[in-house]
Amino acid sequence: MKLKRELRLVHIFCIASGAMISSGIFILPGIAHAKAGPGVIFSYLLAGLLAMTGMLSVAEIATAMPKAGGDYFFITRSLGPCVGTISGLMSWFSLTLKSAFALVGMAAFARLLVDIRMEALAIAFCVLFIGLNILGVKQAARAQVLLVVVLLALMALYVAVCLPAVQVPYLAPFVPHGVGAVLSTAGFVFVSYGGLLKIASVAEEIDNPGRDIPLGMILSLLFVGLLYSLIVFVTTGVLPSEKLDGSLTPISDGAAAVLGRPGFWVMSIAAMLAFVTTANAGIMSASRYPLALSRDGLLPRGLGRVHARFRTPHASILMTGAVMVAAMFLKLQILVEAASTTLILTYMLACISVVILHEGRVQNYQPVFRAPLYPWLQIVGILGFGVLIVEMGRDALLVTAALIVCGLLVYWFVGRAQQSAEYALLHLIERLTARELTTRSLESELKGIIRERDRVVEDRFDEAIEQSVVLDIEERISLDELLRMAAASLAEKLGLDPEALFQKLLARERQSTTAISPNLAIPHIIVEGEHRFHILLARCREGVEFSKSPTGVRAVFVLVGTMDERNFHLRALAAIAQIVQDPQFQKRWLRARTSEDLRDVVLLAERTRFASEPVEGGL
Repeated sequence: MKLKRELRLVHIFCIASGAMISSGIFILPGIAHAKAGPGVIFSYLLAGLLAMTGMLSVAEIATAMPKAGGDYFFITRSLGPCVGTISGLMSWFSLTLKSAFALVGMAAFARLLVDIRMEALAIAFCVLFIGLNILGVKQAARAQVLLVVVLLALMALYVAVCLPAVQVPYLAPFVPHGVGAVLSTAGFVFVSYGGLLKIASVAEEIDNPGRDIPLGMILSLLFVGLLYSLIVFVTTGVLPSEKLDGSLTPISDGAAAVLGRPGFWVMSIAAMLAFVTTANAGIMSASRYPLALSRDGLLPRGLGRVHARFRTPHASILMTGAVMVAAMFLKLQILVEAASTTLILTYMLACISVVILHEGRVQNYQPVFRAPLYPWLQIVGILGFGVLIVEMGRDALLVTAALIVCGLLVYWFVGRAQQSAEYALLHLIERLTARELTTRSLESELKGIIRERDRVVEDRFDEAIEQSVVLDIEERISLDELLRMAAASLAEKLGLDPEALFQKLLARERQSTTAISPNLAIPHIIVEGEHRFHILLARCREGVEFSKSPTGVRAVFVLVGTMDERNFHLRALAAIAQIVQDPQFQKRWLRARTSEDLRDVVLLAERTRFASEPVEGGL
């Protein structure tokens, strides 16, 4: 059963922003300041810049493959099921830990307001969010929008009121522990930007993924990155180091320094709202990873169940909630380091995946949005993420190693049956070694995803292309040779004599050339009979010798139909005219490797589709 596509741009922005504006700003600045001093401002900026390299890569691939599980789904299709299993479980674990971290923080602030056990309150909120997410993604998203609007208003108020109170002496010395401390702290606070991944994980439920995924991610990162920088700057400037270092309520303490006790309570309430938005978005997005892994057979199939009434992955949501409850009893430092490390690795794998998909020349990898400055953006991201992990120290590396081992064990005992699945890395190896390693399973899957993404409803022209004859000719040939080959291939389908069909095609060409550009020709004729129409696609790598093409035509569409199919004949010509206007058409046509790839170049091109009409006697 498919998930509902109900999320719009405002929901996407609020899911990502609400997920980021929580523990990363309400708890971590005090701990991070103890590590880096006032230079923690640069730590947040650096983490945001590196997150941007990963975010743009994620945005590109998510618009090509908007499926539940986000980065897991496309990493599996890029690097294989083994790496995908590890990545998917790590992303799920990271987002689940981040959400558990949010609930712990929320309970800590709640204890300042009411006398109640922290663990009981955190678990109660977890149960509430689980129920909300089971009821429906739209209901959860609406609650998210309301919470984020109130939260952003309070954060803007904090900056506006406290900025004039900043004291420059509190900012010196700026890097008391050295540049290395600033770098390692950037890795420590990187978890603050984990909300961006949550958009990719719910991509299958976004109404217009091609436009809204990159736009929502970019707006969210720019807005939240700026807000983080201003808030950390203001907080560092209104609190002395001895007060800020190690504080678990740094923003509330900053508000108290300027506004007194009322400021402390207002920002504590804002912190609780932030933790609520993170926990809600966390369950919503993290639960899509077990769903995607289950669909691919890498986890038990039961986790892929979708509720018949609410159309939500209830089994996966329940499991995610259970792990969140268990994670609440871990130490805060462990939660942060584990979540940050797995998030950094996920972004690194996203950058690697973009490179593999491009260099593997996967034809049906057709993102709506493309990350700029390829491949330099990805190279900078990969190197930067590697530095962050190393700078985070031994504990982070041990956590990373442990998570990788767990992922390998899950793959070995549960998912090995999927080891024959095709992925883009095989395409790259095939290209470099000239060995046949792939079938068309990945291309076929991507074709289906594109049609689902673009809500393509197949028309009769699509059916004609699916059934078309394809000629793929390596050497340069004459026009007569091409028309004779086309006539021989189409004659049997049309029930005509090959020689008679050849003469008709030749006569049409002598009447006026059908080469409409130096690289394209569309020979088309009317034949006797009823209810017959067929298309032949021909690619000649070295060119066909049409009179108006000195270099030779490389793309030929031959249309043959009876008089009663004249209307469809004209529609087919119009469809081809739209298809070949794409600036990428010629490049894709020449790069296609098989007959099915040539058909896909035509089938996946952007064009106006017509309502289906009954077909009598076949195409």
